[in-house]
Amino acid sequence: MRGGDGILGVRNNIRSPGANILRIRTQFLKRREKWLVILGVLLHAVYMLSIFDIYFKSPIVHGMEPVKPRFAAPAKRLVLLVADGLRADKFFEPDSDGNYRAPFLRSVIKERGRWGVSHARPPTESRPGHVAIIAGFYEDPSAVTKGWKANPVEFDSVFNRSRHTFAFGSPDIIPIFCGALQHSTWNSYPHEYEDFATDASFLDEWSLDQFQNLLNRSNEDAKLKQLLQQDNLVIFLHLLGCDSNGHAHRPYSPVYLNNVKVVDHIAERVYNLVQNYFKDNLTSYVFTADHGMSDKGSHGDGHPSNTDTPLVAWGAGVGQPVPISGNHPHADTLRFVDEHAHDLPTPSEWGLDGLERLDVNQADIAPLMSTLLGLPCPVNSVGNLPLGYVNFSEVEEVEAVLANTKQILNQFLRKSQLKQSNSLRFKPFKPLANYTLVLDQIDHLISVKDSEAAKRLSENLRGLALDGLHYFQTYDWFMLMTVISLGYLGWMIYLIVHVLQSYTTLPGNFFRKDQSVYLRTNTGKVYFSGCLLIGSVCIILLLEHSPPLYHAYFAMTILLWVQICCEYQFVKALWRCMLGKEIGYFLKLLASFIVSVFILEILVKSFTNRKIYTWSFLLIGVIATVYLLYSIPWDSGIPVFIWLACWFLSIFTLMPAEIPDNTKLVVFSGFMIVIIGGAARYMDMYAGDSKYWFCLTHELKNSKFDILFVFQVLLVVFSSLMVSLSTSRRTEKQELLALHQVINWSIAGVSLVLPLFSATGLLSRLTSIFLGFAPAFLLLSIGYEAVFYGALGLALMAWILFENTYLNISKINKSSSAIEPVEDNVVLASDDRCLQLSDMRIPLAFMVFFNIAFFGTGNFASIASFEISSVYRFITIFSPFLMAALLIFKLLIPFVLVICTFTAITKLIRVPLLGCYFLVIICSDVMTIHFFFLVQNTGSWMEIGNSISHFGIMSAQVVFVLLLFALTSIYTKDIQTRSSKRLSRKQM
Repeated sequence: MRGGDGILGVRNNIRSPGANILRIRTQFLKRREKWLVILGVLLHAVYMLSIFDIYFKSPIVHGMEPVKPRFAAPAKRLVLLVADGLRADKFFEPDSDGNYRAPFLRSVIKERGRWGVSHARPPTESRPGHVAIIAGFYEDPSAVTKGWKANPVEFDSVFNRSRHTFAFGSPDIIPIFCGALQHSTWNSYPHEYEDFATDASFLDEWSLDQFQNLLNRSNEDAKLKQLLQQDNLVIFLHLLGCDSNGHAHRPYSPVYLNNVKVVDHIAERVYNLVQNYFKDNLTSYVFTADHGMSDKGSHGDGHPSNTDTPLVAWGAGVGQPVPISGNHPHADTLRFVDEHAHDLPTPSEWGLDGLERLDVNQADIAPLMSTLLGLPCPVNSVGNLPLGYVNFSEVEEVEAVLANTKQILNQFLRKSQLKQSNSLRFKPFKPLANYTLVLDQIDHLISVKDSEAAKRLSENLRGLALDGLHYFQTYDWFMLMTVISLGYLGWMIYLIVHVLQSYTTLPGNFFRKDQSVYLRTNTGKVYFSGCLLIGSVCIILLLEHSPPLYHAYFAMTILLWVQICCEYQFVKALWRCMLGKEIGYFLKLLASFIVSVFILEILVKSFTNRKIYTWSFLLIGVIATVYLLYSIPWDSGIPVFIWLACWFLSIFTLMPAEIPDNTKLVVFSGFMIVIIGGAARYMDMYAGDSKYWFCLTHELKNSKFDILFVFQVLLVVFSSLMVSLSTSRRTEKQELLALHQVINWSIAGVSLVLPLFSATGLLSRLTSIFLGFAPAFLLLSIGYEAVFYGALGLALMAWILFENTYLNISKINKSSSAIEPVEDNVVLASDDRCLQLSDMRIPLAFMVFFNIAFFGTGNFASIASFEISSVYRFITIFSPFLMAALLIFKLLIPFVLVICTFTAITKLIRVPLLGCYFLVIICSDVMTIHFFFLVQNTGSWMEIGNSISHFGIMSAQVVFVLLLFALTSIYTKDIQTRSSKRLSRKQM
């Protein structure tokens, strides 16, 4: 008897005195499969939550004392002007007539202030930008799980430290910082004012008017006037016009560019108002923007048009303009938080290349404002004080930098303290082990008037403190990522062991050599050791006050490896078997592994680039066709059909994800589906004599099946006509009649039931399923996705034909025992054979088709990317739950086709469906681990959200695929294939 194909080979019938052991063992394997499925669901649910403990833990800590600076405040008050959505280039460059759009602020830059570009860190949105400017830290990554409108956590800000803050502007920004602030006076306009159909510059004028009214009111309100005369005041005007106009009209539009002039004029009027009111020259002014604006009128990512914003500062405590000397060095290009080049020269068209430019990180503005007011820096700030902007003496500069350093150092010490109090084995941040000595050395240098050395040492200490903050923010990352990775690895190994034990020849081969392979010896000791280890780890985690999910991560991982250890005898036998193989065997195994991982990695890449499927199916079409042409006659038509089907399907991932309306294409698709169904029906009736079709066709001919087929075809035609009729009424602004809705619901509902009464032959039933789901899909289609349905059906038919042809080729090349059922196997069904290494192509092909169903017509990761008008033929009155249900149903239909085909193929080649399901889960978990390491906690909200959804989709596939298997089993459980033996007898 010949051996199996690689590690998954052919099992011989096992008859030995130890049959009772074998029977008990196989019954145990069948019972184990039920809790394996339950364990898989629990494991993926728990591990899915791990990304929020690893990537999205808040960096905010509380309990630090503010560091009061040891120098006199140069300013009594500070005016902060934030032009929301103002790009740096549009602010600095001249207009088409050669006139600069911000003449007042340019005069400030040239005559009495400092300037530069403020570099924002993605996500370049309004809330994160204002948090960075006012609080000095970058958006709390945990906000991605809690929404952006309310504060996920309380944090300190320049406004908190002020004596009083006056703020006017957008209702989306002002309440974030002043809503719960007792010492604040603020107002915001209603949301209705934010109308994209108008010129939004009036919103900026509104903020100015509110401030002007405040000053006017103080002339009659003595208490308000007294408050305005105090020190440590902050005046904040949020100017939303550029952002709204940029979204509505694009940043190149005259409306947006004119808004830049409006903002400059407001800055001038605010300056004149403040100077005329206070008349003491003790006011500092800071003008900047929270983010820029892309050419398309959007923002959020890290493109320079979004991250580069203007910064202009002047007034009390701010330095004067400094001409650039010939040997002026470039700024340190490594310290900026955005990732594009920073050492580029100032564009000549800005007309400022003769003045020193001081670029900063956006979070550096908060310590700058605090220093100008003589306030402690916000305790959560990670910004570095930009000394180039302040006009201080050397001693004051040192004190300012030292206060900034101590504030960041206090955060580090607090995080270190919290982590040490909760850690049994604490690992300190070694570079700051002797920070007290460094502080003493700085104080000594200050006392001996060595300001330059003291400043340099303070800046070095500040850099180490920032590194220390990052160290403690990621303190548990390595441990958690190691535990989760080991958990996924253990799960995959355990599944592989189960597949090898339940669905391959290996256990029978091992059993004949050594019956102890099936004895789970010392399992009690293994379980006891595992429980002891889990208990010990949980006690340690309790002592360290770790979150409850930490216990679940460790328990799951240990449990999986305990189960693997219980299979020690089998693993040992497997190892001995491997060592006895020849080098060719290992090369074959290695090649299969490399090809499998390569295909799965391509699928990972496809989540961000749908066009990969185009190239993949173009290549698959060629490879499959060439392989078959060497094995079967070309005039059979099968190689050409597979080639054309793959190439046809490859077109759709070149299409836009936003599907354009095209009713004629949907109607055409209905007739295309009828032609495909008719061709399949013809082959089912008349191609049974061909050995390449024999197993696919139905043996019994019955007139009732003919009537059923005609009825299904008529339903597809009627649905196409209803698509045209329903759409024409909506185009003409006419209400969809209730009768039309009833007809559409009836057609879709009846067509879904009809496949249950079709013939049980493989091709008959799959054709009926294809026609049965077509009316519902057509009625939910608006454009090219209806053609995709037909193309997917053709490609799935090509997959079936390839597998059937491969099966016939295998019979010629291998012994007949390779396809015989295993009678004495309790785990396998009576008609199934054992899995072989070459059968890995089935789950891999399934993964490819399953993912093309995801991304063939859009981005399944976001249901919002699908057009809501798809449901208008069923319902026109807004009903979010019903509409969402219809959309989800439409998205599920391609998956149903794929899984029905997958199930049919397992019946055709007689391999166990559940064994193939486990192989699919192993493949999906390879992708899951990759996505686990691709989760982002920086970048735009879209990038962060997509990374989470990609990981979540793959984690949920163990449940999603299982539910679809259960659903489609209603249609596929009766599928029958004709035995090839009958064909052999018929030919004889």
